[in-house]
Amino acid sequence: MTTYNFKELGKAVLKAEAESVQTLIGRLDDDFHRACEIMIACQGRIVVIGMGKSGHIGGKIAATLASTGSPSFFVHPGEASHGDLGMITDKDVVLALSNSGETNEILTILPLIKRLAVPLISLTGNPASVLASSADVNIDVSVENEACPLDLAPTSSTTATLAMGDALAIALLDARGFTAEDFALSHPGGSLGRRLLLHVEQIMHTGDDIPSVKQDALLGQALIEITQKSLGMTAIIDEKNKIIGIFTDGDLRRTLDLGLDVHKTPIKEVMTTQCKVARQNMLAAEALQLMDEYKINALLVEDDQHKLVGALNMHDMLRAGVV
Repeated sequence: MTTYNFKELGKAVLKAEAESVQTLIGRLDDDFHRACEIMIACQGRIVVIGMGKSGHIGGKIAATLASTGSPSFFVHPGEASHGDLGMITDKDVVLALSNSGETNEILTILPLIKRLAVPLISLTGNPASVLASSADVNIDVSVENEACPLDLAPTSSTTATLAMGDALAIALLDARGFTAEDFALSHPGGSLGRRLLLHVEQIMHTGDDIPSVKQDALLGQALIEITQKSLGMTAIIDEKNKIIGIFTDGDLRRTLDLGLDVHKTPIKEVMTTQCKVARQNMLAAEALQLMDEYKINALLVEDDQHKLVGALNMHDMLRAGVV
C-alpha cells in the first residue's frame, strides 16, 4: 500500500483555498458596493439560486443573510422552472451563483427573472459569461485553480463564493445596525439566545430562598443564613426590605482574620455597604458582565423601589447556560 503524507496534502488544500479568498480582497470594487445598495433597498426577500455545489453554498448564504437581518431564502433553479419561480415577487432581489456563469438551469429562467423586472446580482467565476453579462451587478469570485489536484472538484471556487456571500451578509448587517440582541431573537434555541434573551428574574432565587437578615442581626445569625441558603452571601435589609448591605464568604474570611466574636459582633459593623445589585428586568448577560467587571460571584436583585426581590450567583448563570 502506498504511503501518503496526508498532512501535507491537507495543508496544500488549505493554502490554495486561503490564497483564493485572499485574492478576493483586492478585487472588491464598486460592484460590491452597488450589490449591497441593491440588497439593502430590497423591500421583499433576497432569493438565492444556484445549481449543484453552488446550490449548497447558496443555501448557506441564504441562511446567513436571513439570520443577520436580511430576509432571504434559497430556490433550486431546476425546480424554479417547474413552478417554484412563483416564489419570486417584484419586490425581491435575485442573487445567482454559478462558477461558470453558464449553468443551463439558471440560464433557462433568466428571461423569466428579467420579465419580473427584479434586480439580478450574480457571483460568477467568469465575468464574460452569459449570467454575468445579464446581471445588473456581477461580483467576480474567480479562482486561479481549484484545490483539487485534478483542478475539477469545486473546492477553492466554492470557498471563495461562500466567503463573498459572508462579506455581503456582514456588510448588510453592519449597515442595518443589526445588534447582538437582534441576532439572538432569530436564534432563541441556541446558547447565544439564552445569553441574550434571559432576564435576571427568570433565573434568580426568590421568596424564602433569598438569603437575608435584618440590620440589627448578629454576625452568627448571618452565617447561619449563608449556610442554609447556599449562595455564598446574605443580604442585609432594613425594616422596609430595602438593601443596605451584603455579607459574603469573602467578608467572612476577612472578619475572621480580625478575631471578632461571631456571637457578639453586629452584622452592620462588618457588612459591605453600597454593594453592586442587579435589577430584576436586567438581562442575565448584563448581570454576568457586572460580576466580571467587579470580580464578584453573586448579586442581590432589587426592584424599582430598591427592595430586595431576589439573589443569584455564578452557579445560577452556569445552570441557565448564560456563561
